[in-house]
Amino acid sequence: MKDQHVTRRDLIRRVGVSAAAGLAMGLPGIAQSQPPAQSQTPSPEGEKTPKRESEVAQKYPHPPGQFINRPLTQISTVVDTMLDDMGGRGTAYFYEQAHPLTGLVRDHAPAIGIADSRVASIAATGFGLSALCIAAHRKYMLPSICEQRVETTLAFLLEQCPHVHGFLYHFLDIESGERLFGSELSSIDTSLLLCGILLCRQYFSGNLRIHALATTLYERVDWKWMLNGSDTLSMGWLPESGFIPYRWDVYAEMLTMLLMAIGAPRNAIPSSTWNAVSRPVIEFGGINFISGVAPIFTHQYAQAWCDFRNLRDRHANYFLNSIAATRAHQLFCLTLGRQFPWMDQNLWGITASESPTGYRVWGGPPEFGGIDGTIVPSATAGSLVFLPAECAHVLFSIREKYGEKAWTRYGFIDAFQPQTNWYAEDQLGIDLGISVLMAENLRTGFCWNYFMRNTEITSAMQMVGFEADSGDCGAV
Repeated sequence: MKDQHVTRRDLIRRVGVSAAAGLAMGLPGIAQSQPPAQSQTPSPEGEKTPKRESEVAQKYPHPPGQFINRPLTQISTVVDTMLDDMGGRGTAYFYEQAHPLTGLVRDHAPAIGIADSRVASIAATGFGLSALCIAAHRKYMLPSICEQRVETTLAFLLEQCPHVHGFLYHFLDIESGERLFGSELSSIDTSLLLCGILLCRQYFSGNLRIHALATTLYERVDWKWMLNGSDTLSMGWLPESGFIPYRWDVYAEMLTMLLMAIGAPRNAIPSSTWNAVSRPVIEFGGINFISGVAPIFTHQYAQAWCDFRNLRDRHANYFLNSIAATRAHQLFCLTLGRQFPWMDQNLWGITASESPTGYRVWGGPPEFGGIDGTIVPSATAGSLVFLPAECAHVLFSIREKYGEKAWTRYGFIDAFQPQTNWYAEDQLGIDLGISVLMAENLRTGFCWNYFMRNTEITSAMQMVGFEADSGDCGAV
């Protein structure tokens, strides 16, 4: 059954994140009797495992992320037009594939045809709220319609959607908001939802009800509870068994979540949590960057809303670090061209996505996940702000070469395999969401500009020691 397939995809997604922290995770309540859908493949022979930041610092006197070529930040008028079209098509997903009475957004929907799934995800809804702001700003839809949908969504989330200590369940019924599949209260997915909520609070600041609803949703989250007595946040909680025994203790997509938790007006966590996260360093092709063994999306999600440009803490300039990670990923994909000849400077990019065999968590460097040559457009679309010219070139090449097979009513499909002529049937809300947000950030810095008006975020950045870094080069 299709909805059961979604729960397996979520389980794999969780395994992938846990693998980045050296874990092998099995979530109670989600198909316990089934074998793992995927196991992490070992690194290729000769590939180095992540090193501690201090070890790399001894070898290289400069921080990770500095051994890279500066990206070309300009894009052509033709590419800008394509990104505008991509934004219009992508924001349409988050309006059409949301329930009109709840505002909850479908986790997935067919690229062609009518969606019948009742499965919504709170992460897709967070991206959707952000997309509505972009749609209003760009006039892709009437601003009044977008504002009304935002108000409807926030009211439902606050007044009718089940929660525990302010955290929401990962998967919900799109009509009732009830928990699906025994899914967990998810700390990271709740934070992605909150990112969209706080963006709406600033963009629709003249709407007093939206401001009040957004503020209440943020302030009711009990971040201290999610620490569960530790110095790092838990990945989640299940009513049947309690806290999931895995934590956000290795660098991944959680930077903005930590800032929201540290700067929260109520139930905030100590600023020391920021430095309790391990920041291992990977070396590939002479490039050094902080990362777990995880897909490239871990370098994208935290920076879709929070603006880390021209800033650094005691560990790194995270914007430069994501440039380095994307450059290393590009080089990694080009080396895969020996095995998959269609991968070259015109066609590269792998991140967690659909595949011919279901949802897969794959990527590199180092290589993991059983890569089969599938191309994932959101890998480059989500990294547009880091390597604008290179990533935009890939997207333009995909659209020009593969046409309507890869470019549909909602923009680029989730994934495709050129050799076997396989094209994903479903769009995934989170993959489409990161593509839309990063395209707009590249063009105008829109999400950054409004999200950073939330003083809770800027205060938290001061608390954890961010300072100006003149060595950065922003995309806008």
